[in-house]
Amino acid sequence: MDASNIAVRMSKVFRRFPERPATRIKDGAGWVVRTYAELGRDVATLAGHLIDAGIQPGDRILLLSNNRPEWTIADLAMLSVRAVPVPIYPTSTPEQVRHIAADSGALFAFVENQTLLERLTPVWGDLPEVRGAWTFDAVESGDPRVRTLAEVLSEPVPPDATAEVDARLEAASGDDVASIIYTSGTTGEPRGAVLTHRGFTFETDALDAFFTITPKDHSLAFLPLSHALERAWTFKVLFEGCMNTYVADARTVADALVEARPTMFVSVPRLYEKVFTTVHQKVASSPLRRKILRAALSVGARSQHAYRKGRRPSLGLRLALPIADKLVFTSIRDALGGPKTVMACGGAPLRQEIEEFFSAAGMLLCQGYGLTEASPLISFNSPGAFKFGTAGRIMEGGEVRIGDEGEICYRGPNVMREYWNNPEATAAALDEEGWLRTGDVGYVDTDGYLVITDRIKDIIVTSGGKNIAPAPIEGLILADPLFEHAVVLGNNRPYVTLLVRPSLPGLEDLAHQLQLTFKEVSELPTRPEIVEEITRRVAALTDKLPRQEQIKDLRVMLEELTMDNGLLAPTLKVKRRQVEERFGALIEDMYAKVAQAKDRLHH
Repeated sequence: MDASNIAVRMSKVFRRFPERPATRIKDGAGWVVRTYAELGRDVATLAGHLIDAGIQPGDRILLLSNNRPEWTIADLAMLSVRAVPVPIYPTSTPEQVRHIAADSGALFAFVENQTLLERLTPVWGDLPEVRGAWTFDAVESGDPRVRTLAEVLSEPVPPDATAEVDARLEAASGDDVASIIYTSGTTGEPRGAVLTHRGFTFETDALDAFFTITPKDHSLAFLPLSHALERAWTFKVLFEGCMNTYVADARTVADALVEARPTMFVSVPRLYEKVFTTVHQKVASSPLRRKILRAALSVGARSQHAYRKGRRPSLGLRLALPIADKLVFTSIRDALGGPKTVMACGGAPLRQEIEEFFSAAGMLLCQGYGLTEASPLISFNSPGAFKFGTAGRIMEGGEVRIGDEGEICYRGPNVMREYWNNPEATAAALDEEGWLRTGDVGYVDTDGYLVITDRIKDIIVTSGGKNIAPAPIEGLILADPLFEHAVVLGNNRPYVTLLVRPSLPGLEDLAHQLQLTFKEVSELPTRPEIVEEITRRVAALTDKLPRQEQIKDLRVMLEELTMDNGLLAPTLKVKRRQVEERFGALIEDMYAKVAQAKDRLHH
């Protein structure tokens, strides 16, 4: 049997760690925990029922659900019968569900609950291929094609179906398709990246030389499992016999970290930025507390620097560190649920000051880089090889070259086979030698670490022909804890401007500091004193930038940027084009006012 196949490898894990906890989820006041033996039985039973339902190798099956153990049961059961899971984000609209189902030619669906079933039912009539749906929760549906997973699992599996599961596992290969994951993309219809079993197992194996993970470790799955990053990480967690705790609602992650106290997790930068911002906001109103925080971070940073250089910190630092730890660092670690074996970050660039902040607190935050089309890993930092401000070293067995316009190109066993049903997009992304064009700009430094500077499609070209990378400018602005989101604008415009969203607690604090009276927070973004202070802060943060990168004007956004309103991608990256469309009138007004001011100056 081919161990580069996910299902084959998991069949061995079930036998190796039968009594160890595999999945855990909160249920009311307590936890529901299932062992590897129980998980294995559910997977085998469901696999048998899929065969009994007529599912053939290569058939595509939709998976529309929030994170929960049943997600993994369905995923592994499909892989065990050599079917192809097609995950869909729970935030998808019925139109997006229709597109993915029709494009992939899906024959079947796993759906979490009533709410998500109602994303499928309005478009089911347009999808004659989709024969049925099994739901994780009880639902109200008079449709005979809809059944609950509990009902299916309670029925005996025909012996010939069990024998067929074994036969398919025997024939399974690392070259089988493990998933078609539709990239969320910021423009156009989502495209389905065809990923193989070998792509996932290759990259999970590549981590072994850099991280020491044992079955006693446990992880928290709160990024959407429909995203390649959480999916691949969950495979790694399960391959090692660790427990995976599922968080259905990512908005509850702060409480879940404290309660579950995982030793491992992967996240996007937003979580780490929130902790960083919260710590700074807590001390903002007290000069003494600000001074204590600065002193503690300095002690922690200098101590870590000494350790990294292979030296013992000075006596003064060794005496000061326990005090800094008691006053500051313990609370930072507690906010993330205690010490970590693996604390990783991907999906979007992470500011260097946040890496240094957690390092000072004794927590190494390992930033990595990749994209769905690479299953998704390309490079990563690790305890034995890390450099702040970089995306780490290229994964062993993969290779990077820098192409036209500084574009990062990657080749390795984890690169997608193609975009499903889309030869034109495949040809644009993959060359004949297997190099994947990532769409990101960057370089490999002299120490072999990958540095990402921006997305090619995000590069701003002003009407004067200046090329400007917005991400580094936004990073400078977001260094101020007052700001939650910053979007630099200027494409085909004469100069650069900014949309900025402050945190609401930060905005209220600022109003109190400026001794402003107000009834509603919504009044504040247009108050001259607030605009003046925000403009002053932005100018101070960006004053060392070249003239063409200086912010000429800005507007304050109060509307929250979320996945639900389409302004954030599932990795919580800002969707620039959508933000520009949503705030188009505000942007036009800003440029018109700057132009009018210039005209008045000339006259």
